[in-house]
Amino acid sequence: MPLALLALAIGAFGIGTTEFVIMGLLPQVAGDFGVSIPTAGLLVTGYALGVVIGAPLMTVLGTKVPRKRMLMLLMGLFIVGNLLSAVAPSFSVMLIGRVVASLAHGAFFGIGSVVAAELVAPDKKAGAIAMMFTGLTVANVVGVPLGTLVGQSVGWRVTFTIVAGLGVIGLAGIAKLVPDLPKPEGVRLRHELAAFKNTQVLLAMAMTVLGFGGVFAAITYIAPMMTHVAGFADGSVTWLLVLFGLGMVGGNLVGGRFADRALMPMLYVSLSSLAVVLALFTVTAHNKIAAAVTIALIGALGFATVPPLQKRVLDQAHGAPTLASAVNIGAFNLGNALSAWLGGIVIAAGFGYTAPNWVGAVLAAAALVLAILSAALERRTSARGAVVAAGTPNGRRAAVHH
Repeated sequence: MPLALLALAIGAFGIGTTEFVIMGLLPQVAGDFGVSIPTAGLLVTGYALGVVIGAPLMTVLGTKVPRKRMLMLLMGLFIVGNLLSAVAPSFSVMLIGRVVASLAHGAFFGIGSVVAAELVAPDKKAGAIAMMFTGLTVANVVGVPLGTLVGQSVGWRVTFTIVAGLGVIGLAGIAKLVPDLPKPEGVRLRHELAAFKNTQVLLAMAMTVLGFGGVFAAITYIAPMMTHVAGFADGSVTWLLVLFGLGMVGGNLVGGRFADRALMPMLYVSLSSLAVVLALFTVTAHNKIAAAVTIALIGALGFATVPPLQKRVLDQAHGAPTLASAVNIGAFNLGNALSAWLGGIVIAAGFGYTAPNWVGAVLAAAALVLAILSAALERRTSARGAVVAAGTPNGRRAAVHH
């Protein structure tokens, strides 16, 4: 794997850290600004919505810019957003800083996925994408716990200053290591938009929303589930999230490796297994050891879907993959928001803290159904194309010769 992937992974590490570290620092931020915890939660919601909106917006704005330069500009935007959060004199200014940082998220991963895939041989594209996403997964193992510890010890402003520093390192790495990859000639915005007329692209994005949404239906409510149901102490939640992050790292690497060999079978296995494990979590959540193992499995199976889903979009949007790739990153965050909302509904309805696991299982199962449908449509299209080809003069001559 080329060193340029390391630069992309460093940028992904910073982005992953800033996205998730706020969850562990909400009490400190809320206390400093004199707002309630639910109000402080807008820093999470605002970031997620910023990703959904920013992914297509920033990618469209960057259609005239070479990809390396656009990646550098996005890291610059990320740095500015985190510095603004670090020095924010009021809650509203910090919220603006969060949104500014989030605007870089989707486009960075979307364009970065395209660049990563172009840096390697065709049979290693999913592995290259997985290598970049390793930065995001490692952030949940290292960046988020350390950032939370720093924020709780010396102040959350220091955490966001350090995250901005990570952005500077990522920017320097991209400038030094990523080769100049100009935007392919002849590809315009209308070509990028045309990818959304492709049923397979839309199905892949729907699988992203539902499949990864299944993961966050459970993980969003992991703290009350583990403390009230499993009986863990409040301080144990951080280490349970580290287990989740370790699972993400392993699942991401395995998903990247096997997606290059058999993409759709990899999706079948990961999505079906994820649905089963999420359903079992309603039972294993009552036992500390079983719950810890299940959390790691959810991380592994959930992120095993990421490289194949991202590569699926790139494959189906061939010729104009940049916008579709970025929008698919927004689809991950849309799935997060949707599943968190649905999980909250079932808890509020009185079904208990383990009820979101059933929501996650249903979402993952729905993604599996879409994967099977997508493959069936692809086989039908291929068969129809073969029949048409056989009916042409060249096809008939080939058949007679055979």
